Amino acid sequence: MDTQTIAAAGLPALGWALHGGLLLRRLATARRDPLTGLHTRAGWTTRADHLISKHPSALVLLVDLDDFKSINDTHGHAAGDTVLTATAQRLTDWCGRHGTAARLGGDEFAAIVTDPAHTPGLFALRATLAEPVTHNRRTLRVSASVGHCHRDQLPVPLLTDALSAADAAMYADKGYGRRNNTR
Repeated sequence: MDTQTIAAAGLPALGWALHGGLLLRRLATARRDPLTGLHTRAGWTTRADHLISKHPSALVLLVDLDDFKSINDTHGHAAGDTVLTATAQRLTDWCGRHGTAARLGGDEFAAIVTDPAHTPGLFALRATLAEPVTHNRRTLRVSASVGHCHRDQLPVPLLTDALSAADAAMYADKGYGRRNNTR
């Protein structure tokens, strides 16, 4: 075979390889939240489904920022974005290498940790999420409601059931914090 024939045969393959690479990159980008860099709901759910089925000690979390709308309304959307990125980083740091976090949308986050014993604990997470955030030399007060569900609390280890239980716990946490103004 001469060089021209080899080049002619290789060009379509190179084109398809480049096209495939671009598609994979787009898919990966679509599964990441552009603001926080966390997984989106779709990307996280796939991963979390796998992790909850494989790890008996898994812990599923839902986090909702309290009164987040007032931060945007009072200080602007850039301040709200700063709070979201700080929350994402704090949740990621708390999970460490034993978990993965996601931004489900708006001010809602989720995480799954395969071995909660390797985290600082839920009390520490709540304290970390409640730390003020600085934006344009202003200190913004932040608070979050956290719900959780341990896999061993479920009759069948399904992510949908864990999320439902964590959601109920999160709303109980939200109600407790508002009624009593303490945690």
